[in-house]
Amino acid sequence: MNKKYVAELLGTMFLVLMGCGSAVFAGSYVGYLGIAFAFGLTVLVMVYAIGPISGCHINPAITTAMWFSGKIDKKDAINYMIYQTAGAFIGALILCLLASKFFTVKIASLGQNSFSNIPVAFTAETVFTALFIFVILGATSAKANVKFAGLAIGLALVLIHIVCIPITGTSVNPARSIGPALMMLFTGSAEAILQLWLFLLAPTAGAFLGAYLWKLVSTDEKTA
Repeated sequence: MNKKYVAELLGTMFLVLMGCGSAVFAGSYVGYLGIAFAFGLTVLVMVYAIGPISGCHINPAITTAMWFSGKIDKKDAINYMIYQTAGAFIGALILCLLASKFFTVKIASLGQNSFSNIPVAFTAETVFTALFIFVILGATSAKANVKFAGLAIGLALVLIHIVCIPITGTSVNPARSIGPALMMLFTGSAEAILQLWLFLLAPTAGAFLGAYLWKLVSTDEKTA
């Protein structure tokens, strides 16, 4: 089994466990700000943990942008997305087991994404994903100090969550949305799965937009 694919699976699993887990178990204590930091800090530590192995995408939107930018080939991109989604599902399954006390009590949330206004939600997810991708490509470019890439990327995700949590719960990551939505379906709630389309399409659109915006300003000849 390819080690970089396994790294992506474990990284995405950890993201769902820590990020969504903070909302499920500690949301009433830490609030939006604490949840935002849980997601951002998880990405920050995983950049340093698995970045040297896989690049630490742990997000199909990032993988899409890297493929569009010529930094990853099509085969790896597809496999990354498969393993990321599997990791998110495993993370959501563990959360479900913990929250339901192994299915002995009914649960209302696994940190799944949702929206009440389609234009607002779609715009937010597209724009914030694009900005996230823009930061990632800049922080990992040839002329950047990549030692601090994890810090820049993690803090960018914190900022995005602070603004976007009240709008959609913040996805900017299709895998992060798929895992909890599927698990909620298994527990008898179909609402998240019915709204999942937006959290697949908008971050993907944002990935292309962010990569394109970086191309407009980049002076790095290796970014093509």
